[in-house]
Amino acid sequence: MNRRRLRISAVIACYRDAPAVPFMYERLRAVFTKLDVDYEIIFVNDASPDDAREVLAELAGRDSKVVVINHTRNFGSQSAFTSGMRVATGDAVVLLDGDLQDPPELIEAFFARWREGFEVVYGIRIKRDATLFLQAAYKVFYRTFRAASYVPVPLDAGDFSLLDRRVVDALNAMPEMNRFLRGLRAWVGFRQTGVPYVRPERMFGHTTNSLLRNLGWARKAIFSFSFLPLDIIAVLALLVVLASFAGILVEIAIRILRPDLVPSGFTTLIVIVLFIGGIQLTCLSIIGSYLAHIYEEVKRRPPYIVDSVINLPERRAPATPVATREADGDH
Repeated sequence: MNRRRLRISAVIACYRDAPAVPFMYERLRAVFTKLDVDYEIIFVNDASPDDAREVLAELAGRDSKVVVINHTRNFGSQSAFTSGMRVATGDAVVLLDGDLQDPPELIEAFFARWREGFEVVYGIRIKRDATLFLQAAYKVFYRTFRAASYVPVPLDAGDFSLLDRRVVDALNAMPEMNRFLRGLRAWVGFRQTGVPYVRPERMFGHTTNSLLRNLGWARKAIFSFSFLPLDIIAVLALLVVLASFAGILVEIAIRILRPDLVPSGFTTLIVIVLFIGGIQLTCLSIIGSYLAHIYEEVKRRPPYIVDSVINLPERRAPATPVATREADGDH
């Protein structure tokens, strides 16, 4: 019995990437043709302010394998990827940024590892186009996040990855609105491996990331996948109690041995009050961040709203799982 061809879905998050769309399309089509697989290319237009909507509509009009999802406003890349994954029909789904910094040609290496039985294959950025400060900051973040997280998160791995159908279904079943896919990808488990690559500079325009935006990403990641900030509160409280107890013992000893050296006046009192007050405000901000995260989740708002879809694909029966295909090949 002839088995149908494997299908790969590419999901591309687009924001200010209209000039790169034709190049992304041609390069993806060339890769899928070389791999001899069926495919669909899903562009998610996250309310891009350029002419991406028109460019994508024209492309979808020429090729029925191109699916276009238009959002009502900019919901962010994580929501864009989620939107694309929920309509993808492939046996595996590849996530890429629309700026071509995720080279489509690397999908060949992803595909080979997937065929070996790995259900998650992600790209590891061994080098990237950024200032020395940002490169160092990214390194520090990934290592801090890995140390703080309660799941083992790969170092220097972004969203660029190939996900088996089972992984995509598991991610799609998760109801949370604040989605950090790199963490969720690690949380679901399955067999995972990385493929190193050099991340090139943008082909068009400038990055939409900034220092504040990256700090927001770091905050979202840590408060989604770590309880370490709450542990820090407990440690700070313990240290303040121990310091207060030690201070009391020192003052008693000084009053007995050298009464003339006992601190007096408002300066010492003000410094101590400000120090403890600073610690209290820090602890409140940590608790407030967790509460804000919970508040966003309990409102149960959707992570995105779709304005329109062009060439919506039809669901189809999944292919034979990767592990079974490999096993069948051994008999």
